[in-house]
Amino acid sequence: MTYDFQFDAVFASWDYLLDGAWLTVRLSFGAMAIGLVVAILCALGKTSGPRPVRWLINAYIEVIRNTPFLVQIFLIFFGLPTVGLRLSPDMAAMIAMVVNVGAYATEIIRAGIESIHKGQIEAGLALGLRPLQIFRYIVLKPALRTVYPALTSQFILLMLSSSVVSAISADELTSVANNIQSQTFRSFEIYIVVTGIYLVLALMFSALFAGIYRLAFAYTIDRR
Repeated sequence: MTYDFQFDAVFASWDYLLDGAWLTVRLSFGAMAIGLVVAILCALGKTSGPRPVRWLINAYIEVIRNTPFLVQIFLIFFGLPTVGLRLSPDMAAMIAMVVNVGAYATEIIRAGIESIHKGQIEAGLALGLRPLQIFRYIVLKPALRTVYPALTSQFILLMLSSSVVSAISADELTSVANNIQSQTFRSFEIYIVVTGIYLVLALMFSALFAGIYRLAFAYTIDRR
């Protein structure tokens, strides 16, 4: 049995695929940025907040980490309209991605915060630093440096998981591929190309995160 590869139909829709890939990038970057803020705030609340705040954050993390991402998307896109809140597929996808990555990243950043020795915080207090300064310079930056590989791996996984939002017709890469496949019936060719695009995106994100690490965290010690 032989298979006749026909990529002409795929490349005829190349602009459409690029539009889908661009939406994937925008959704991923937006969710990473907002999710990081959510995670930092939740990690701070979980490590030093009052008990009711810690309980709420723990409940949020457990619910998100123990339910399927697809169900979370459906709840936001199909469930919220029942209470009068209608969202576009792209907006619902963004919110779902932020909520999801925020829960996972909270635990990663919490681990980084708890790795900071209390003596460093006491030294900051002795120098007269304000609590916000202590958190920013003594706690947060070293914590992020410690967990940076795990955090960026989670962000790349988020980008790859964005394919799930095709279930609510958000026109990201996988949704575009599904539409092209339904028109051309060239499933193998379509998904081979899309696999390559996702691989390129993942490598680009990895390179970007490596550059950010060198700029923000890779300081050296002068041994002279």
